[in-house]
Amino acid sequence: MPTDAQELKETLLQTDPEFRRLYADHRDLDTRLLELANKHYLSESEQFEEVRLKKKKLQLKDQMEEIIRRHRATAQAPAAHG
Repeated sequence: MPTDAQELKETLLQTDPEFRRLYADHRDLDTRLLELANKHYLSESEQFEEVRLKKKKLQLKDQMEEIIRRHRATAQAPAAHG
């Protein structure tokens, strides 16, 4: 069982297709936001894009955190006795 957050993320990247997709999408948004941040001037449409991408990136992060919470809860749940 992974012991820290980074190990858990690495495990999920290897074992959970949904987490892997969310992570890739998050990384792609981060790349595009960096491109926008490096511009000296943003057009109005680029400013709207930047706001939209930031919101989407936060949504993806929330979804990844939910998967991490579920994984930790499952890992910490006591075994059922029957």
